[in-house]
Amino acid sequence: MMQKASVTGRGAVLLGKYVACDGFDKARPLRVVTHVHSDHLLGLRRSLRKCEAVVMTPATKDLIDVMRSPLFLMRGDVKTLDYGETFVYNDEQLTLHFADHILGAAQVLVKDNEGVRILYTGDFRFPETPVVEADVVVIEATYGNSSRVRHFREDVESVLISLVEESLMRGPVFVFGYNGKLQEVIEVLHKAKVGVPFVMPEKVFHVCKVCERYGMRFGRRLLLSRDERAQTMLSRGEPCVAFYHMNSRRRVGEGNGVRIFVSGWEFREPCRRRAENEFTIALSDHSDFHGLLRYVEESKPKMVFTDNYRSGDAIALAKEIQRRLGIPAKPLPP
Repeated sequence: MMQKASVTGRGAVLLGKYVACDGFDKARPLRVVTHVHSDHLLGLRRSLRKCEAVVMTPATKDLIDVMRSPLFLMRGDVKTLDYGETFVYNDEQLTLHFADHILGAAQVLVKDNEGVRILYTGDFRFPETPVVEADVVVIEATYGNSSRVRHFREDVESVLISLVEESLMRGPVFVFGYNGKLQEVIEVLHKAKVGVPFVMPEKVFHVCKVCERYGMRFGRRLLLSRDERAQTMLSRGEPCVAFYHMNSRRRVGEGNGVRIFVSGWEFREPCRRRAENEFTIALSDHSDFHGLLRYVEESKPKMVFTDNYRSGDAIALAKEIQRRLGIPAKPLPP
């Protein structure tokens, strides 16, 4: 089982004989992109040039077209697979399965010529992500430390809605998050009928348009670069909700309203006050420690590898899988 999967020092997750996920490997003819977050797009330009095919879901392709450019993926042979659809390459079968993380996110299952099922979970949230049974599992380890558990019982979405509605009484609200999580927040506030305009910069706006094509609903949005009303509301401090990528947090909204940061790295309470007008909401798109263990238990693998390239907690998670579940586990790369 040890030879069936690996994680390289450059972040490529290797499954079977032919597949590299979320990183480039010169010996692998197939590259899979599990989702559009940057740590899973490693070496994509080289993969497009060198690989026989680059595989992803249709939604992931559409998001990359918006986040990079429509021309970027035209450099290589991109093959889109719907969830549950199987692609046969030589003597192995590749299937993508749904992962609850960001639009288009996928788990990757390879079945080799010996009938061995080899799975890479990618990033996922449990229990919304369906468990795929496999003989070998490579699992993410973002919250792989046993201390990374959310014990609070409050509904985080309700806390978010209340905070936004109360903050709007004082002026604009600025929400910062990463792609995927940001759109999740917009949809939550739209469904809650928060009755003020939603404004956003161009990249966030166009990511939302892709998400709408796949069934998400956000209501009417104002594009900051084109709508004078949006610019006027922010400059005058009028009530509205402005949505920005987390990378904009150092230069947007300070001293001009309430700022809310959406982060999974909160484990003590659903809402933490950072400063007088700044809050962190504990909304995560990753499984906590208990969710990771439950996924492994229900997948029933004979061997587990924890992704030690993208997480500092992979070593701890491997030890806990062995201790609590009695399943051989190893962090990779070492």
